[in-house]
Amino acid sequence: MFEKLLSRSISIKQTRLAWRIVYFAIHGLAFSLSGILAFELRFEFSIRSQYELHFATAILIWTGVKLLIFGLGQFDREEWSQVSASDVIRIAGANISASGVSAVLLLTMFSNFSKSLCFLDLLICLQVTTGLRVVARIARELTARSIGRGVRKRILIYGAGAGGVMLLRELRANSASTHEVCGFIDDDHRKHGRLVDRVAVLGPGQELAEQTRRRGIAEVLIAIPSARGPQIAQILQYCHAAGAPCKTMPGLAEFVVSVRAAAQIRDVAVEDLLGRNPVHLDEDNIRHKLEGRTILVTGAGGSIGSELCLQVARFRPHTVVGLDMAESPVFDIQQEMIRLFPNVNFQPEIGSIRNDKRIYEVFHKYTPSIVYHAAAYKHVPLMEEHAFEAVENNTLGTWQVATMAEKFAVEDFVMISSDKAVRPTSIMGATKRTAELIIYAIQNGGTKYISVRFGNVLGSNGSVIPTFKKQIAVGGPVIVTHPEMRRYFMTIPEATQLVLQASTMGSGGEIFELDMGEPVKILDLARNLILLSGLRPDKDIKIAFSHPRPGEKLYEELSSRDEQTMPTYHDKIRILMGNSIPNQLFSDLQELKQSCESRNICDLIMRLKKIVPEYNPGSHLLRNILKNDAISKNHVAEWAE
Repeated sequence: MFEKLLSRSISIKQTRLAWRIVYFAIHGLAFSLSGILAFELRFEFSIRSQYELHFATAILIWTGVKLLIFGLGQFDREEWSQVSASDVIRIAGANISASGVSAVLLLTMFSNFSKSLCFLDLLICLQVTTGLRVVARIARELTARSIGRGVRKRILIYGAGAGGVMLLRELRANSASTHEVCGFIDDDHRKHGRLVDRVAVLGPGQELAEQTRRRGIAEVLIAIPSARGPQIAQILQYCHAAGAPCKTMPGLAEFVVSVRAAAQIRDVAVEDLLGRNPVHLDEDNIRHKLEGRTILVTGAGGSIGSELCLQVARFRPHTVVGLDMAESPVFDIQQEMIRLFPNVNFQPEIGSIRNDKRIYEVFHKYTPSIVYHAAAYKHVPLMEEHAFEAVENNTLGTWQVATMAEKFAVEDFVMISSDKAVRPTSIMGATKRTAELIIYAIQNGGTKYISVRFGNVLGSNGSVIPTFKKQIAVGGPVIVTHPEMRRYFMTIPEATQLVLQASTMGSGGEIFELDMGEPVKILDLARNLILLSGLRPDKDIKIAFSHPRPGEKLYEELSSRDEQTMPTYHDKIRILMGNSIPNQLFSDLQELKQSCESRNICDLIMRLKKIVPEYNPGSHLLRNILKNDAISKNHVAEWAE
């Protein structure tokens, strides 16, 4: 094996050496011929005998200096067939530099040397060196077009802007590409009928079906990185009506400038339909906060917790500790961290935040500087059936971890909250609101405690998206709880990045609210997911309606009427004002803990309502209480008031 690698290495070096010899031979000949032609043109193809010394000396100096300049510029490493405008500028700069040095030498040696010869040589040499590369590129493109002619996939590019032109040129330049671009589609009427890089702009999206049928189009490539969600959804409908599958370039938030656009073409994803603007972070502040520190992430196996581990790792922490009670997800994030950030010390820890001894062990072992508390039960209907577990985990577990952070002098404690905490109608929402109050009340001037509140995240363990995809995969129906149900959505990376940014703000005790944009109608989301699957809503896949599940609202809120928002220096993060701590909160929490220990559901709900007066238990929960505990209707009526 070693011999094979050594042999291959020697072969590569020999190939590079051979190319360098060929390169300098070609350019030496080009430089010499340029100088000869300059003399012939200057003296009208009849060089006088008194200039023969000038002629011989100039050819030697021009050739030698230019070979030296081009060698120092490493032009022998460039790919001629990929020449671009920036390459031409570099070539021009090298020619001008070489001609300048040569002119100084020649005018020093010969005071009567013709300056026009230097200028002629520069012009000719610039054309020759540029022309060599242009010819190589033209030859490659002609070769690429001839390969596979007759079996190429006919496509349209949706978007005749910078993204579309970039994609067109890369498809043309790629000899392995099987795409034949037959035209642009663009909704800007000013572009219709024009030629963009020799390709016609055929019309708007409304004409996509006609153009697809007329030209035998097999696929549409969407090349609008700046497109927002509604625009992508509309284009998706045009493509579906045309019967043409579509792919897209990534949005600005994920577009990689250093990677070719054609290589980033992918299927349209549900995240594209949100059209979220890219997040701009103050990375210096975040790096100052995280670099070289030990970071503890609870709930590290969950969708938010695992992404937090990955985002934190970007800022070179000393150690990232991932704590979760679920073994397999912790193993998964451990493998992901090893793959993506092998130089970051990641320590997986198994344990529940409800286990005070285990929490003490983790804090004592690592003494973290910052805690991101993402551990929580989040499935609303499921928690309606498991109220004790929700309180023990989301509320009492948070209290326990936050108290431990104070004992170990943690610098910053950041709790992940939820829009379900606003005027809660579910156990899950009430427990998260109680957790917010704990974080607000525990602030004592030492550890800085903050909460970050946001709505649903696409692709998370509690998101509706995976459920819809499974229903589509089995042929439907897709079950939507109510035609008017709306939710706020953002992507997991966006949410976690903003959490990191929020953690650099405030002095403690604040609740930060993330900008979730406009709420999305769940029915529209279901229809778009069906379209993304290449199927027709209500025809190929039926959409059925049920009723809101236990604890669910039709509309979610990010703040209550009693809360006011104040801006921060980041346009996607606001501070919520107007929070008040209930009297005797910590004694109420002790009573709440006793209710869990005694498994007294009635007492549990009353204690929650005392702490969170705006909590209105759902009818499903109240019926279960009546059924299981035979509580009088008077008590139920009292709770619901």
